[in-house]
Amino acid sequence: MGLLENHPIDQIVIGQTATYSKTLTEADVILFAACSGDVNPVHLDKTYATTTPFGEPIGHGMWTGALVSAAIATQLPGPGTVYRSQSLSFKHPVKIGDVVTVTLTVTEIKSRVKLVTLDCEAHNQDGKLIAKGIAEVIAPAEKLSVSAGQLPNIEFK
Repeated sequence: MGLLENHPIDQIVIGQTATYSKTLTEADVILFAACSGDVNPVHLDKTYATTTPFGEPIGHGMWTGALVSAAIATQLPGPGTVYRSQSLSFKHPVKIGDVVTVTLTVTEIKSRVKLVTLDCEAHNQDGKLIAKGIAEVIAPAEKLSVSAGQLPNIEFK
């Protein structure tokens, strides 16, 4: 990602949008299960998952929620944002290999308290709605340009 730049409260306007995309990999599913403790076999056991209505393993719903968080943290408003609340309704499962794109749209601004309301939608590569909801964040007061955090290389045995 390199350099991350934010949008301070005085530069945010109603209707402003930002997007963030990521492909769900098998490693993502394993890592999300490991860090969250959600080891539901519908995510991790291919044999079990074939017996479910999905017919194959699916990503954790909150993985999609985490993409919303990533979009807010890195795109709009970006670094320095405080996440206050999130509602999220899941519409369709995410399968390994799906590309999920989160779109954030500013719907309300309360400048005095720096509160920004964002409409949040996630679609897959076919345009199918995966999840939708509303987030409230406190936008930063000042412009920031910061280096993105570096992730370690994680290997599976």
